[in-house]
Amino acid sequence: WCPHARGVHSVPMFCCSPGWPRCPCSQGVWVPLSGVSLSAQPPGGQVALGDSLVLSCTVAAGTGPLSFSWHREGSGALLSTGPHLELQHVGDNDSGQYQCRVSNGESVAESDPLNVTVLGEWDPWAGVDSTDSTTIPPHQVPALSLST
Repeated sequence: WCPHARGVHSVPMFCCSPGWPRCPCSQGVWVPLSGVSLSAQPPGGQVALGDSLVLSCTVAAGTGPLSFSWHREGSGALLSTGPHLELQHVGDNDSGQYQCRVSNGESVAESDPLNVTVLGEWDPWAGVDSTDSTTIPPHQVPALSLST
């Protein structure tokens, strides 16, 4: 056992020099995960209805191997694994807060949530002007149910 090693469950946070005969870490210094961040393409997490969005998760520091998982606020479901999440043909229900979780087997770190906004979400009243008598094409007219 290396007398200079510190850590949880005998996994050193910092391994001793190679001169120590029983150093538990044979690959040098073990670094905990930190600086997990998200970026989006298109930038800012704003995407037009029907387009694609790619979220990327990066880690500033940490010893690998790394595993990634993607989550959306309000949903317990795992969306994907890997450093990228691609949402193709985004719809109204894709708006929300997305987060990446990274693990290296000994520590876990999460990104701050990234807000994804789907632009052009269908609004049945968009473009309706009560003073305008313009006819709305039938495929855009919302179904209304009136009762007296």
